[in-house]
Amino acid sequence: MRILGIDPGTRITGYGCVNVEAGRVEPQLLEAGVLRFDASRELDDRLVEMHDAVAELIESVRPDRVAVEKLYAHYKHPRTAILMAHARGVMLLAARRAGLPVDHLPATEVKKSMTGNGHASKQQVQEAVATVCQLPEPPSPPDVADAIAIAYCSARRAIHPPLVT
Repeated sequence: MRILGIDPGTRITGYGCVNVEAGRVEPQLLEAGVLRFDASRELDDRLVEMHDAVAELIESVRPDRVAVEKLYAHYKHPRTAILMAHARGVMLLAARRAGLPVDHLPATEVKKSMTGNGHASKQQVQEAVATVCQLPEPPSPPDVADAIAIAYCSARRAIHPPLVT
């Protein structure tokens, strides 16, 4: 199973694609990178650009599912949450238009899955991703590491589904 993790942003969107094979304990990183969008363009134009870029990415990496972090809104920064919701919505639209199921993961679960700490810093996530994926250095910008961590968390859920009580 191939899982595409996406860390949505209105200027930079990180992505990471992992593969889960039967019998493997850990997912394997296949590809990761960023999609960059022109911040000087109007938001509505950027949303179209985002949709097209993510649709093209989905067509290129051919995932079986997509994983995206749940939206978290801090009351001190409501505008940021609204802008992030726009970007996240576009990612969800592209995934569903491609007929893909979507995992919605809490940030704390993603961080805990990758680092063992649900409140890990960006740098800790970057370092953990580098270690787990055996990369020569931490992925940069942090959006790439976040997207890889999202994909890994989703893959680990597929390998070891959470117990339902």
